[in-house]
Amino acid sequence: MSARLSSGQPRLDAILQGGLPANGINMVIGAPGSGKTILTEQYIFRNATVERPALYLTTVSEPFDKIIRYAQNLEFFDASAMGTRVIYEDLGAALRDRGLPGVLTRVDGLIKEHHPGLVVIDSFKALHAFATDQAEFRRFLHDLAGRLSALAASSFWVGEYDSADSSEASEFAVADAIIALGTSRVSERKTRILEIRKLRGSGFAAGEHAYRITAAGLDVFPRLADALETSDFALGTTRQSTGVDALDTLLADGYWPGSTTLVCGPSGVGKTLIGLHFIFQGAKAGQPGVIATLQENRTQLARIVEGFGWSLDQQGVHLMARSPVDVYIDEWVYELLDLIEKTGAKRVLIDSLADLYFTIGDPVRFREWMYSLTQRLVRIGVSLFTTLEVPDLFEVVRVSEQGMSHLADNVLLLQYIRRDSRIERALTVLKTRASRHDPEVRSFEISKEGIVLGPSPAQQPSKV
Repeated sequence: MSARLSSGQPRLDAILQGGLPANGINMVIGAPGSGKTILTEQYIFRNATVERPALYLTTVSEPFDKIIRYAQNLEFFDASAMGTRVIYEDLGAALRDRGLPGVLTRVDGLIKEHHPGLVVIDSFKALHAFATDQAEFRRFLHDLAGRLSALAASSFWVGEYDSADSSEASEFAVADAIIALGTSRVSERKTRILEIRKLRGSGFAAGEHAYRITAAGLDVFPRLADALETSDFALGTTRQSTGVDALDTLLADGYWPGSTTLVCGPSGVGKTLIGLHFIFQGAKAGQPGVIATLQENRTQLARIVEGFGWSLDQQGVHLMARSPVDVYIDEWVYELLDLIEKTGAKRVLIDSLADLYFTIGDPVRFREWMYSLTQRLVRIGVSLFTTLEVPDLFEVVRVSEQGMSHLADNVLLLQYIRRDSRIERALTVLKTRASRHDPEVRSFEISKEGIVLGPSPAQQPSKV
């Protein structure tokens, strides 16, 4: 494998299948404020050496002293590298006085003086304004690319290009890699998006990947969209208790290890509670679990579980409570996967899928996300329990408008049933994959012990 440049961010390097190929011409494009300069500086501070320093050349956009001032607030900035490993120079004067030929002369001098291993030109797009015509710019582009190739240096051309530029600007054809930074909008929510538009001589993870700008630089969250994994893996053969004895019986002794369970029902019917039974039963049996909720904060959930004799401080119970406001679904899922690995969790409760779905708003994207998550968990023997609210209070006619039920191994339906002057709760096992189950409708009550199943509503005497 050819040498690669690491960004210092493992997930971004994974998108690039190990990093950017060394000694190529890389374009970093996007709107103002999208993080182009920060990403470029991540690369130069990570890879520059005293023997082959990074040469950061500004044109007529932001002056280099302003770039340095903002860079000092970033964790990867190394003041001791300034002037040795990382060298900032201004091309503005040469550009204004002598145009593009002056730039080439100035670049030749700086290359001869510093022998750089990385060369940045920011902003590259600004150079277009100093060409007398398109032919002159193409000649300049050819001469510059030739110099950089002969130098065997990795180059970064940074600019505020838009989608129309990619078909018109000649530098896009010259570039070996193109990293585009932008935003995606769903309703009033905006998500920062990184996309690899081109990577010559290498594969990469296609699609839009969310990122945030932090003090450590760009934190990237690869799009969760796994291809089918064909290698064999072992599945457990001992059933896991649901935490509700009567439900275990309906499911033929509980859930299979690594299975995915979807519980659907209207508001307040007990979806979260039946998931909590599963988590706390697992902790009691020595199987750590994670409660991943976008419904309550720790204080609210602590009050709920304590009412049933449980505690969030119980050994083997781990909470990941997040707000549904400004959540990136791929950032959220990598945090969950990291927590599962750290705690050795074998059971996970996600409450609820609806909150996660609305962060995307695209049913196709959500299905591929759910497929990828369930496949990752089953391969490591983690059982997933998810909740989903349905709009029907009585006589539920559909389980999931997002088509989630086909990905679940077990589907439980909780609903309200009118019974004379009373409203009762009822549970039905709609589906268990690779197992028998009892599809009977069973009434249940919520007591201080949690969910207690009763007989079928049809078997109960009428109450007035």
